[in-house]
Amino acid sequence: MPPPVVQLTNVCKRFGDAEPVLHDLQLAARPGEFVSLIGPSGCGKSTLLRLISGLTPATSGHIDVLGAPPGRTDRLAYVFQDPTLLPWLNVNRNVEALLRLRNLPAAERIARRDQALQRVGLADRAHHYPRQLSGGQKMRVSIARALTLQPDLLLLDEPFGALDEMTRDRLNEELLAIRAEQNWTAFFVTHSVAEAVFLSTRVVILTAGRITAEIPVTFDHPRTEDLRRTAAYLNLVADVSRQLRALG
Repeated sequence: MPPPVVQLTNVCKRFGDAEPVLHDLQLAARPGEFVSLIGPSGCGKSTLLRLISGLTPATSGHIDVLGAPPGRTDRLAYVFQDPTLLPWLNVNRNVEALLRLRNLPAAERIARRDQALQRVGLADRAHHYPRQLSGGQKMRVSIARALTLQPDLLLLDEPFGALDEMTRDRLNEELLAIRAEQNWTAFFVTHSVAEAVFLSTRVVILTAGRITAEIPVTFDHPRTEDLRRTAAYLNLVADVSRQLRALG
């Protein structure tokens, strides 16, 4: 069995003298897993992503990410809740931005950019500016920018939370289609149980900074709109929702 992409052992995080935000976390993700993190606001979901990425250090415990300490790999990409696009750059330049910071040669940068835009269906918007895009299109640009890094691990912090339900569902399906092509491992923060069940191989419930349940999701791929209407899917959404309410 291949080693975990992410391994957290006895991880704790506190800010200053306050109570810990995360307590004694034990969590591992294998290659190709899609792990969704759900739980009440303030339970530590986003903080956990920041620990994995290296943006925030753990107070205690050990974290291994792709065989190295957090922040020591270039095989990780992060998609934030806000698209964080630069308004003075067009789509092409926004998608290239991280590659420019890494000083990639122009030919490789352009090839990766064009391939990523094609994957998210925005090749025809390459010369538009953020003000000319819908909310869903802006998030596609943000995902395309992350994909240019060719990550083995993708962290997504509630990227679709501000979108309408129809756009959100469509982007869920598109995200899984991209994952089928590239097979990265994902950690995905969401407040939507239905979204978590649709996307994931495993749903992890966080409550008051602790992992209180882990629910496997075994539906076959590809997952399409039809899955959302099946009894098995609806029953699992209801079951996860009950566990979340009971633990909250």
